[in-house]
Amino acid sequence: MALDGVFVRFLTGELKEDLCGARVSQIHQPNRDELIIAVRTLNGNRKLLISARANSPRVNFTQNAPENPASPPMLCMLLRKKLCGSKVCDVRQPDLERIVFIDFDATNDLGDPIRLTLAVEIMGKYSNVIFIDENGMIIDALKRVDPTMTTQRLVLPGMKYELPPAQNKLSMLETEPSEIALAVANQQKPEKINKAILNTVQGVSPIVCREIEYLITSGEELYTDELDSQYMKRLDYYITKLSNAVRERSGAPYCISEPKGKPKDISFMGITQYGSAMKLSRDASFSELLDNFYLERDRADRMKVKGQDLLKLLTNASERLSRKINTQRGELEQCADRETLRIYGDLLQANLYRIEKGSPFVDLENFYDENMSVIRIKLDPSKSGSQNAQKYYKDYRKAKTAEQILTEQIELAEKELEYIDNVFDSLSRAETERELAEIRSELIQTGYIKAPKSKAKDQKPLPPLKFTTTDGFEVLVGRNNRQNDTLTLKTANNNDIWFHTKEIPGSHTILVTNGREPSDEAILQAAKIAAYHSKAKDGSQVPVDYTKIRNVSKPQGAKPGMVIFVKNKTLYVTPGIEFD
Repeated sequence: MALDGVFVRFLTGELKEDLCGARVSQIHQPNRDELIIAVRTLNGNRKLLISARANSPRVNFTQNAPENPASPPMLCMLLRKKLCGSKVCDVRQPDLERIVFIDFDATNDLGDPIRLTLAVEIMGKYSNVIFIDENGMIIDALKRVDPTMTTQRLVLPGMKYELPPAQNKLSMLETEPSEIALAVANQQKPEKINKAILNTVQGVSPIVCREIEYLITSGEELYTDELDSQYMKRLDYYITKLSNAVRERSGAPYCISEPKGKPKDISFMGITQYGSAMKLSRDASFSELLDNFYLERDRADRMKVKGQDLLKLLTNASERLSRKINTQRGELEQCADRETLRIYGDLLQANLYRIEKGSPFVDLENFYDENMSVIRIKLDPSKSGSQNAQKYYKDYRKAKTAEQILTEQIELAEKELEYIDNVFDSLSRAETERELAEIRSELIQTGYIKAPKSKAKDQKPLPPLKFTTTDGFEVLVGRNNRQNDTLTLKTANNNDIWFHTKEIPGSHTILVTNGREPSDEAILQAAKIAAYHSKAKDGSQVPVDYTKIRNVSKPQGAKPGMVIFVKNKTLYVTPGIEFD
């Protein structure tokens, strides 16, 4: 991911323009790795997201702020006390480091003016947000670093704030481009051009280094010891072009996406190295680029953390049921030869006079076989012929009964496993804590979770998701199993059309007809929406069954979300919720 030092430089300039002079109105800490600072700017109210997540660290304005917890953490309360009402006076970056300092003009307990700082360190798994006082001392941090974690750089209240150790690389803000180009070429050992640039130049990520190499060599693999005068000129030209863009802050926010639209990477320059394999688009601002790029990833991460207990519960239940089904199927296979046991009993009973007591076996003609083949039947020497026959009859009856019971138990376990898979799917698509609460409530109702002793305050159920087809038909999508039941069995009209992915966990989807005849296009788009809200979201040619609501019913005693349907048709679609 290309949120490198140069990208941070452009981002810092953008934030400085919008933030300087803004007043802090509120501070939230949605989780242990993120802060939301609400500010009043000249252009209205904005929300600044500061994240120290390992896979999505950043600072940017957001329109997709996560939900706040019921009670604020201690750090959040401290920041509110110190920063609410303060004014942002500066946003700065040391050289081309991946660090953003946000300075605030605030007042202390005595009313004296002081300057406080938030240091946002954007460094992958070492990312952090550190609160610093006017003397450069650490007040607190999102992630405290004590001697048990490292001995190199401690981050604890009361300690002096120090910058992370600097890398031995050349800064484009201080070094002439020609010197940088020479340093790239004069590596200690031959390196690929992109690797040499990465080793030499401060603040550039691998994708930028590969792009410069691509521009120089037109995709040809080239090592530093192969740089002739012509290649050196091109290297000097593109390093100069990059340096000028950095110094003049003339970069632009670009997103690199897969053909289906899934964001792949970001950059401050146009990326051409992928050719037609990737799409390049430009966002309105660096903040908007970051907000859009990380939206889906952050949502999944937040819900994974908050729904960890549910995920563990469902995983254990799924594994338990799978083991149970496999064991019972093995036992069922052993019942397959029960007819042989009955035949043995019949043959013994018909030939009692031929069985000598104490014999370990007997050879008898099988009168069930047209060829009267001879069968050797194992005997218990301590039993008489009649007793051996009764033993085979008893084993036959046990096998027959076991087969019936096992078949029923396997069917019940498979239905339960199907239900667990559906809850898994609902959990994977949950976007808010209220959705998690509804899933938790459903699992309490179905007996997977013990009901809490203190009854929680009942919340109004969330409405279903709503979409509109290009020709004006409304499409409703259930968020979880209980909402699926309500939507299908109570909300929908008999002539509305019901959609669900074929044999794949997913949401009930309703095309609301309001007495009209839906167009083929509306049916197709509703099917795509149903596929999008299923486990097959990232697939293609996903089978989606559809039929009128009148043909859908719920068996007595079935778990939430489980229905049966008839008179259905099937469409194969590519999942999606946006249509031209």
